[in-house]
Amino acid sequence: MMPPPLTLNNLETVAPIQEGQVLQLPDNNGLPHLLTGRMNNLILTEVDDQQKQRLQTFLDLKKKLGEPKSDDDYEKVAELGSGNGGVVDRVRHKGTQVEMARKMIMMDVKPTIRKQIVTELKILHECNSPYIVGFFGAYQCDGEVNIFMEYMDGGSLDLIMKKMGRIHEPYTRKITHAVLRGLAYLREKHQIIHRDVKPSNILVNSQGEIKICDFGVSGQLIDSMANTFVGTRSYMSPERLQGSQYSVASDLWSLGLSLLEISLGIYPIPPPDPETLNQIFGPQAADDNQMMQNATTGARAQARGAVVPAAARPQPKPMAIFELLEYIVNQPPPKLPAKVFSENMRDFVDRCLKRNANERADLSSLINHEWLKGVETDKIDIAEWVSSISQVPTSPKS
Repeated sequence: MMPPPLTLNNLETVAPIQEGQVLQLPDNNGLPHLLTGRMNNLILTEVDDQQKQRLQTFLDLKKKLGEPKSDDDYEKVAELGSGNGGVVDRVRHKGTQVEMARKMIMMDVKPTIRKQIVTELKILHECNSPYIVGFFGAYQCDGEVNIFMEYMDGGSLDLIMKKMGRIHEPYTRKITHAVLRGLAYLREKHQIIHRDVKPSNILVNSQGEIKICDFGVSGQLIDSMANTFVGTRSYMSPERLQGSQYSVASDLWSLGLSLLEISLGIYPIPPPDPETLNQIFGPQAADDNQMMQNATTGARAQARGAVVPAAARPQPKPMAIFELLEYIVNQPPPKLPAKVFSENMRDFVDRCLKRNANERADLSSLINHEWLKGVETDKIDIAEWVSSISQVPTSPKS
């Protein structure tokens, strides 16, 4: 069991900080610093000045707009995506011209259940982090639950894959750092497990921010849609698929699988054969030093907008859903290919993809993994990357 959070009020009356315990210290703007105990050393996760200002700007905007109440207040700009769970539109608030993302979920449930879902979603008002997509509010109308979120103009990682083919390691490093920070915030601040980590729930914007969305805060929403998201099950950990008790370790399995997918450009189960890998990466480099040089060059080319034509991209092997789930539970986890990715990245993914949840690395060790050392101060510009990708048209064949 996680020890309780420490606060300024009880700091002097409790035992020394324990492993996994969090010290929440408000700063002058009311935005918390998170101080996490790991045995005898401490890790300080601070919100920097720029992140702090962006959070405050968003909160001021929310206060100005008030809680969403009616479809009449918004006009549709474009459809961002659709699936079994509903439709996501880019909408504009008529009174202020503020753009948002509106997710409309059709639900064949009693109105009281929909009302309860909207009530449960209100906890999202308290989820204010540089790594979490902002929440404007939600309401029910005509059999739908409408959820209004911050519009991330760079889109989701699955859409970026459709444009670019795959995402190179210097960018996956930045993405991984942000996702881990988001997951740590949800767990430590709100005791929330995400439950649905996958490329389509990791978003980027032109300010260079990387944020996660669609985490499980509403038990009723999860229960009501449990049989809807067949695709989501392909990212579930073995223990979830087997109906066992699960924790944040399940999110870390999903993160590892998502990293494999965005790095390869295809869903990684079953693992691609050598011919497919050769199609993705070309002949293997003679040595690891050359491989890393090629990876860096490829990343720079991708930042300039280099695109793998959709027709040239390998396609995932078709697999019936029951075969896929059986594979996840019973077969060895997939791995990143050698001599294509750094040893540290391959080790990171391997630590996420342990079939036994007890053998999986925890959040703290992953945040401090060698692969992520120096990630906050490296020269990779996510804003520039997003800008270059925004100029690439989405191929209808992708």
